[in-house]
Amino acid sequence: MVESTPTLDPADGTPAISVLVPIYNVERYLDECLSSLAVQTFTDIEVICINDGSTDGSRDIIGKYLDSDTRYRVIDKPNSGYGASMNRGLDEARGEFVAILESDDFMEPNSLAQLHEAITSLDVDVAKANFWMYWSTPTERNELHEAFEAKECGKVVDPAEDTDIFHVKPSIWSAIYRRSFLQEHGIRFLETPGASFQDLSFTFKVWASSRRVTYVYEPLVHYRQDNENSSVNSMGKVDAVFNEYAEISRWLDEHPDLRERFATVKSAMMYDSCIWNYERVADKHKLQLLGKTREVFLAEQKAGTIDLREFAPWKLTGLQMILKSPALFHADQQRYLSLPRRAARILWTAGPRDLAHAVRRRVRGLIR
Repeated sequence: MVESTPTLDPADGTPAISVLVPIYNVERYLDECLSSLAVQTFTDIEVICINDGSTDGSRDIIGKYLDSDTRYRVIDKPNSGYGASMNRGLDEARGEFVAILESDDFMEPNSLAQLHEAITSLDVDVAKANFWMYWSTPTERNELHEAFEAKECGKVVDPAEDTDIFHVKPSIWSAIYRRSFLQEHGIRFLETPGASFQDLSFTFKVWASSRRVTYVYEPLVHYRQDNENSSVNSMGKVDAVFNEYAEISRWLDEHPDLRERFATVKSAMMYDSCIWNYERVADKHKLQLLGKTREVFLAEQKAGTIDLREFAPWKLTGLQMILKSPALFHADQQRYLSLPRRAARILWTAGPRDLAHAVRRRVRGLIR
């Protein structure tokens, strides 16, 4: 593919929000995604479609929106992975704020209006909302993913003082970011092949760098769960998790003031991610993943970046078991197979880190 860059007309002015849509072979869902942006009640936007060398009909669908709506732009580039696409989008964005929408998801019509109101009214760096877990088959349904309770929303939060946000599913697409904040702190994506977990290091850098964020209770994005192309079934994909945490470590080393505060948060967050991916990866790769987990935590232990206060008791038990014997941990986890269907589905869709996080938050709320 010959790379092409959109021609910018200075007369177009500067939009309030640049929405980045990374696209690779997603023709089945792309029209629903792009049409949800076309009908946003907040209209001062540009939609930057980053076509990462798609070989299906995705480019034709993009073309339909380019022809009908001048707010849509396209970057056609050879396939180089999610991180490279997102960084290219950040470079091309002109808006005061940046939003992200994955090409198999879609937004509620008032999503950008609510996020823009939240970030401007409180003068914060980031506004982040709850979202829906969405299935289109076998029947259409939504389930609320409550990353934040209502009482936590609508106010300014400092992630350095309340680190719960680090343990929420990254979900970079349920937020809006002040572009000058991202530029000032050099927050970009790790450019690795493929499209697995490149949101981890980006999210960490955002929360570690900002002292002013806010949360929106209403769910605004439908996060698709039935895209068969997004499943984790290869160890190569899961290796990307460890690459992301290596990038976080590198970034913290470049910011010693932040490293002192957040190195132990990183270790606790890494445990959550490893366990979440243990639940998702194909059975044949589970022990291999646990072996890698043991290696990285032995290194963290040696570096002195494990703070037991960052771990809930059941997580400490799990970590100790992995350090002692990944095989023992794996055998213990098989008991989840006998859980009632509802509990098993919560573990699968939300991930153990989110389930544990929700339980911890409820308990803390009761004892306060």
